[in-house]
Amino acid sequence: MADMILEIRHLSKSFGSHQVLKDIDFTVSQGDVTAIIGASGSGKSTLLRCINLLETPTSGEILFHGKDMTGPGVNAPEYRSHVGMVFQSFNLFANMSVLKNCMVGQMKVLKRNKDDARQTALRYLQQVGMAPYINAKPRQLSGGQKQRVAIARALAMGPEVLLFDEPTSALDPEMVGEVLSVMQDLAAQGMTMLVVTHEMAFARDVSTQVVYMNEGVICEQGPPAQVLGDPQRQETKNFLSRFRSS
Repeated sequence: MADMILEIRHLSKSFGSHQVLKDIDFTVSQGDVTAIIGASGSGKSTLLRCINLLETPTSGEILFHGKDMTGPGVNAPEYRSHVGMVFQSFNLFANMSVLKNCMVGQMKVLKRNKDDARQTALRYLQQVGMAPYINAKPRQLSGGQKQRVAIARALAMGPEVLLFDEPTSALDPEMVGEVLSVMQDLAAQGMTMLVVTHEMAFARDVSTQVVYMNEGVICEQGPPAQVLGDPQRQETKNFLSRFRSS
């Protein structure tokens, strides 16, 4: 399939004797928005960290355009410039301004000159509504603003895929909407995304496929109308019933 970007094959991850991921299989094609849902501790964040090579899988393959990224000789920082990550806790550099946060990766990893990095950073900060804050330090920003800067920083690297690890779970409720709105715009522009989320409305309305994980395995996956609207597995039904009753 020409537009397939990522293929996860038989991926497993253990920490000592504790197996967190078991035989995970799924694919990501260009323009897909994949929502990964499941209870806390089901392995969702570990899966993203393996895909981004922040954790080394115990077994299995992560194919990026057909090349196994778990093999020897892979340049992880270069790969991460194509498969970017937005973290739950923002991970901004506290001692750098908003603008510099969005420039440093471009200059170090992509070897862009300062002017080009600045122009690119400004473009994406404008896109996420953070251009007025370019000289601010992270401590001067709200959680929602920090997360929008983190998204701009990831976009400035020109990724083909963006991974979001519970991007709204550290935010106050009134700030969740501003970050989801940015993500919704990215989806509308055709950005390929994998989103670990508890925001079921986002999973239902924005994603093209939903992956439900339970105890380290994929229990159910498919279009949102199928997984969220007509789940086949009892575990999925039990998980979703918590949201329907709330």
